[in-house]
Amino acid sequence: MQTLKQKHRPFCFSVKGQVKMLRLALTVTSMAFFIIAQAPEPYIVITGFEVAVIFFFIILYMLRLDRLIDCLFWPLLDIINSMVTAIFMIIISVLALIPETTTFIVLGGVFGLLAAVCCIADGALIYRKLLFNPSGPYQKKPIHDKIVLQ
Repeated sequence: MQTLKQKHRPFCFSVKGQVKMLRLALTVTSMAFFIIAQAPEPYIVITGFEVAVIFFFIILYMLRLDRLIDCLFWPLLDIINSMVTAIFMIIISVLALIPETTTFIVLGGVFGLLAAVCCIADGALIYRKLLFNPSGPYQKKPIHDKIVLQ
């Protein structure tokens, strides 16, 4: 009986994939609450844009297009996106929570803050992976890693 050895764990089952999908779910929930409450348009537009960008990165990693399109350094773009998204979601959520508004806008703000925390966690995971396991043409192998055959 032959066993298949799996080369890599699929993106959906990795920690990075789970955090990114949780981030997508929280952002979609926040946007849905903003739409239901008929919140100001910037709240809906910014969360909708973030949903589209997060979905793009999930599809990119699921289809392994980051390996195919190697002219861009995808981890750096993902880290920048995570930090910019966190800043936008914190601003939108705080603005939604400050005035006395409807319950749905407050719920949208709370879910937006949770999404911002997931954005920071997502960026930290990618940075940690990049720091400890770099991949790409810039990686230099130390001399002691070479195998010497005698």
